[in-house]
Amino acid sequence: MDREQEQMQFLGLFGIFKESYKIIISWRNIFTQITLALILPLTFIFLAHLDISNSLFQHIEHTEFEKHFTRPGTKRYTNLSNTLSSELITFLLFKVAYIAIFLILSLLSTAAVVYTIASIYTGRELTFKTVMSVVPKVWKKLIITLLCVFAAFFVYNFLAILIILSSLILLPHPFGIILVYVLLIVYFIGSVYMTVCWQLASVVSVLESSYGFQAMTKSKNLIKGNQIVAISVSFLLGLSYFIIKLVFELFVVHGSSLKVWKRVGFGALCSILLLFIFLFGLVIHTVLYLICKSYHHENIDKGDLSNHLESYLGDYEPLIGKDVQLEQYQV
Repeated sequence: MDREQEQMQFLGLFGIFKESYKIIISWRNIFTQITLALILPLTFIFLAHLDISNSLFQHIEHTEFEKHFTRPGTKRYTNLSNTLSSELITFLLFKVAYIAIFLILSLLSTAAVVYTIASIYTGRELTFKTVMSVVPKVWKKLIITLLCVFAAFFVYNFLAILIILSSLILLPHPFGIILVYVLLIVYFIGSVYMTVCWQLASVVSVLESSYGFQAMTKSKNLIKGNQIVAISVSFLLGLSYFIIKLVFELFVVHGSSLKVWKRVGFGALCSILLLFIFLFGLVIHTVLYLICKSYHHENIDKGDLSNHLESYLGDYEPLIGKDVQLEQYQV
């Protein structure tokens, strides 16, 4: 990273993408190893679950269809009911297993990439073995932060549903419908904003002593003044995920009419693109953290940060007192 921290605050949307790309290219060896060890399995699991979920769901639909045209009380009806119950349980267990494995790999990837960029920033000697030895030690903090984020999203969604339903019930037509559309737009923007806070909170959990709700509060404060850039970054990454997912579902999952080589080609293309987007997104979130710190004139002391990273190599003990990153500098 060839930029001083004071200069990071002047990076715009394009500058963030450019700086993230430069980091990946400059340190491609270590990022390639991280990608192959963590992000490649993450990509494979994400795409594979789309295909497997579709297959399981088709079996469920077929069984329901046959059951609908079978006379109740017959042996065939009973067998179909048992089969349907078994298929629903299998589908549910598969979804739970997928979510668990996906989240685990996501958190491990986040820890690896954030630690790597912080080590690059402080000029520490970095090896893949060192990164992988640190990743499990950040696990607890990231898990707690993730659970707090889930709690926040649960409350947010509950209140959103409550307000939208109240608007439909209490307000006369068409004012209620118009207000609902407005509320849905506000809800979408709020969801993207909370997603940005979640992503920055994960970075805070690795680079600072804070985690959980405290990390979320810090990330919310860091975003102030950079909301538009942060939301734009998150929106563009989310749009990229959606487009890749849509292409994969159209031409691979539901592309039975296509020739095999075309389906394989689209599958390989989506895998490569998604692989890069996963890695690129993690790097971008860490760069965005540095930009937000620079914007608020919170100097990241490289020596103190290096010591904080060093603590992960031994028995990790949370830092006490002020965060090592929060030395103010004057502009």
